[in-house]
Amino acid sequence: MERKCLGEREGLSFWLAQPDDYDSVMSISKGMSDDYLPHFYHYWMKEPGRTVLLARREGKLVAVQSWLIADEGGTAVFEGLRVSPTERGRGISWAAILCLVGQEESLDDLISHLKQKLQFLGVTSGLIPLNETQLKKVLLDPKLPSRVQLPGGSIIQTSQPLQLMEGNLEILKRWNLTWLADNEEDPVFLSFYAPSYPVPYNGRSTLLNINIFGTDYMMAQGALVGLLEAARSKEELKGTILFQVHMPWSLVETLQAFCDGHQGFTRCGEVLEQVLLEMKYA
Repeated sequence: MERKCLGEREGLSFWLAQPDDYDSVMSISKGMSDDYLPHFYHYWMKEPGRTVLLARREGKLVAVQSWLIADEGGTAVFEGLRVSPTERGRGISWAAILCLVGQEESLDDLISHLKQKLQFLGVTSGLIPLNETQLKKVLLDPKLPSRVQLPGGSIIQTSQPLQLMEGNLEILKRWNLTWLADNEEDPVFLSFYAPSYPVPYNGRSTLLNINIFGTDYMMAQGALVGLLEAARSKEELKGTILFQVHMPWSLVETLQAFCDGHQGFTRCGEVLEQVLLEMKYA
């Protein structure tokens, strides 16, 4: 495909990313140990509704930004921002994220350890998986955002917020998420995990993201165990495994204590904060 400059501003020129820009994009992503972009870049090149924009200064790549058109054309979900070290600012935008790291051979023992904690605490989560029909009914319920306290009224898959509307269901479907809820009619708690993918942490690792919506700490504990079990049974998890739990701040202390105490999996860094930024246009 012939490359064409989309415009210029303040010394920068803007271009649509191409598959053969991969190496240049990766070169400005160095140092991000949990970077998802190496895994998703070529998929993004083909994803419907996705745009990946490059910024160059004097011909050299200095920044990357991607967005996905969602909410039936009403929202552009921005993600994947990369800025070269020479022009990098100091901003940060995350959510309440608890990260643990360990080896594949310790995963079964971690799950057993957490299940024993549930039994000791007398916790029975009562969570059930949702099929596609049940999920559609749940997500299109206008009362769901208030019941599960969705940030900005959106379902957030890691850093990608989507408003609850029919046009976004296809996006959620192709993400191949595994969902749990306290019931299929009017849940007050939702959680899911996304398929794992490789990241460059410690050479090469596998990253698993778990998202929790709702404030019931007992359900959150049960969901964490249930989703880890589901991932273990569905996927081939090998080598070093990172799993990140995205949740409301009110759950951080409880889930942090729940996950502590296992020698095979330990916390990786501090709990990070994610900020949901939203712009609406008339």
